[in-house]
Amino acid sequence: MKRRDLLVGFMSGVGFTAGNAYLWQMAQNGAKSRDLWSESGYYMMDDDPFAIGEREKQEVAALLRPEPGSETSALRAKVADATELPSLDELAEELAGQPPVVPAPQLAQNVPASEPAAKPGEVLPEEPVGGDQRQLLLEKVRNFNGDFIDDIFLPEAERPTLHSLHLRFQRAERLVGHGNYNLLAFDELFKYGKRYPQIGEFTLAELDMIEKLFFTEAEKYGFYGEKVTKELTAKIPEQEAVKVPYSGHFLLRGDSSAYYDKLRKDIGDTVILTSGIRGNVKQMHLFVAKCLEAHYNLSKASRSLAPPGHSYHGVGDFDVGRVGWGYSNFTDKFAETDEFKRMQDLGYVQIRYTKDNHYGVRFEPWHIKVV
Repeated sequence: MKRRDLLVGFMSGVGFTAGNAYLWQMAQNGAKSRDLWSESGYYMMDDDPFAIGEREKQEVAALLRPEPGSETSALRAKVADATELPSLDELAEELAGQPPVVPAPQLAQNVPASEPAAKPGEVLPEEPVGGDQRQLLLEKVRNFNGDFIDDIFLPEAERPTLHSLHLRFQRAERLVGHGNYNLLAFDELFKYGKRYPQIGEFTLAELDMIEKLFFTEAEKYGFYGEKVTKELTAKIPEQEAVKVPYSGHFLLRGDSSAYYDKLRKDIGDTVILTSGIRGNVKQMHLFVAKCLEAHYNLSKASRSLAPPGHSYHGVGDFDVGRVGWGYSNFTDKFAETDEFKRMQDLGYVQIRYTKDNHYGVRFEPWHIKVV
C-alpha cells in the first residue's frame, strides 16, 4: 500500500481533526521564538496541557457517533462498509482511567555536568547537534520525564482521535494475540478492521493520524535517531522470526537470536527477553499510548520511546530484563542489577541509548544494540 492509497486528502475538511498551529513567544531566558513545524498541525505551548474532561468525552462521542447529516457523518459515509465502532460506555470507562492534569510545563532545572560522559561498556553515538543545543539535549535526556518550554503538543482538536486510535489498537491486539501482534503489518491490520467488528474499520481521521505520526520528521519534536523503517506498511516476514519460549516475543533469525542465545549462555537463565522484534503497528500503538500518558506531549513521549519508524526493534535490537522483575526492568533500576553489571563485564554488549546519548532518548540499560 502506498502512502497516497492510505489517505485521501491529508488535513481534509474533518473539523475535529484540523488544528491551526501556533507558537507562544519564549519568555524565559530571553529565548528567541522558532517557527517549529507550524505547517504540520503541531504546536508548542507553555500553558497547562488540556485536561481529559467532559469536553473531550463529547468530542470523542461525536467522532464515534456523529449526528445524522453532520459534516462528520457525511465524511464517514464515504468510507466503504463502515463497521461498528467502540461503544460510548466502553469509551467513557477508558477515559475515566486517564491520569489527571500535570502542572504547567517548565524548563527543567540545570543538571550538573560533573557526571562522566560514558560508563564502562558504553559507547557514545555521533553527535547530531553541538554547543548550547547539545547541552539542552543532554538536559532533556537526563530529565526525560519533565516538561520543557519548547516541547511539542498535539493540538486539542486532534486529541479525541488519538483516544479512538488507541482503543482500536487495543482491540486489534486482543483479537490477534500479544505475540502475533508484534509481527502485524498495517495492511493486515486494515483488513482485519474491515472484516472483524471487534476491531472496526479505521476512520479517515484515524488514518490521518497514523500517517501524520509516521511520516512527520521526528526531529521536529526533538528525536534525533535515524529512521530505520521508511515504509509504513513494511512487514516482518514470519519465516525470518523465531519465537522465544516463555517470553511471548520474537527475535529475528541470525544475528539477533544468536546474540540472545550467547547472552543467556554467558549470564544464565536469570536473564529474559522482555521485548524483541516488533513492526510498525506495535511501535505505533506503544507511541500513541505514551503520548496519552504524557498528556499529548509528543516531545516527552519521544524521550521515552522511539517514534514509529525509528525503533531499532524493527530491524534487530531487543530488550532484556531480570526474571520476575516486571516493569522494573524498564527503569534505571535495571542498571543496578547483577545481570546488567555482568553484561557490561562481558565486553561485547553495547547499549543503544546510553546515559548521555545524543539521540534525545532516556537512558535504556535494557536495550541491547544488535544492528
